[in-house]
Amino acid sequence: MNKKIIKPTPFGSVGIVWNRINDYPKIVQVFLSKPGASAEDKVSALYPNSRVSSCADIDDVATAIEGFLDGEEIEFSLDVVEIDVCSNFQQLVLRAEHRIPRGSVSTYQLMARHLGKMNGARAVGNALAKNPFPIIVPCHRAIRSDRSLGGYQGGPEMKRALLEKEGIYFDAAGRISCAQFYYQRTM
Repeated sequence: MNKKIIKPTPFGSVGIVWNRINDYPKIVQVFLSKPGASAEDKVSALYPNSRVSSCADIDDVATAIEGFLDGEEIEFSLDVVEIDVCSNFQQLVLRAEHRIPRGSVSTYQLMARHLGKMNGARAVGNALAKNPFPIIVPCHRAIRSDRSLGGYQGGPEMKRALLEKEGIYFDAAGRISCAQFYYQRTM
């Protein structure tokens, strides 16, 4: 049976669904709140039989997520998530996204090219839209080629706020202002 914890954050609650897999606690899914859709409601709808429970490892991750959302510089290990719930392609995308460091962004198109999918920007965007581990896999660091934000599970305001906490600047039109993107090849 899946277990869950709900934590309050400056962006609304965060829900973490987890289970023991091969005797290790692994996160199955992370839920972010956004206006009109709380993490609690999402967890209840998708995991109606989950029960409130935690352990030291999951508590550590939950505390780190809270800190991250408060602006702390935290890197997460993929060892805490059950990435096998994702397709092979989505795993490649999530691993590539996970490598983008704090304070950097990449575009869906550059990530697709990095993965050898020359016309795969939409597929990368779709894989990130279904990211079961937001924050742990920092999908807020992927943007559109025109430097606009693109989508985010926690909503555009949360995506922008997270990027600003990481030192990313925006121009007057609300587009990312940066000299170079991660995964951009220099000539």
